[in-house]
Amino acid sequence: MPAPQRTHTPSPGQTIGPFFAFGLDYVKKHEVASPQSPGAIVLGGTVYDGAGAPIPDAVVEIFGSDTDGTVPRARGSFRRDDHTFTGFGRSATTDEGGYEFWTRNPGAIGGNAPFFAVVVFARGLPDKLHTRIYLPEHEDLLASDPLLCSLTSEERATLIATRTPEGYLQHDIRLQGEKETVFIEF
Repeated sequence: MPAPQRTHTPSPGQTIGPFFAFGLDYVKKHEVASPQSPGAIVLGGTVYDGAGAPIPDAVVEIFGSDTDGTVPRARGSFRRDDHTFTGFGRSATTDEGGYEFWTRNPGAIGGNAPFFAVVVFARGLPDKLHTRIYLPEHEDLLASDPLLCSLTSEERATLIATRTPEGYLQHDIRLQGEKETVFIEF
């Protein structure tokens, strides 16, 4: 028996708000690794709109491997115990559009360039945006990364973080306009 014909169109994605605290907000949500743990770094930056203005009400989520390339698979990434690396974090932007995570440098997985998987939610977006943030080191791995190889040098630059003198990572996300971040279709 053939499947029945669809009579309804799929619902569109939903923009960022309104937020409900249940499930979205939890203690230490931006601490993927405890700030006191070995190898802990800050990954931070600013989210900008198409006019170059900071977005004060965006949400940025990251997921990454641990420094040895191990992908955390344990349940309970919302529970922070100050010693377990969870791999997942969420940061609401500040009034100046800033986001910040305590995390670790991700390790290479399967010989590919280390990166953070990133999801951005912001006002006016019909759906979330997916992108990546690559570490600036490992030039040989960056040069052979399939996604980066498919981009122009200007586009590649929108996905590679900058290392600060403290060893932290700085990376701005631009939703549109000049130096727009490359987003991945999902």
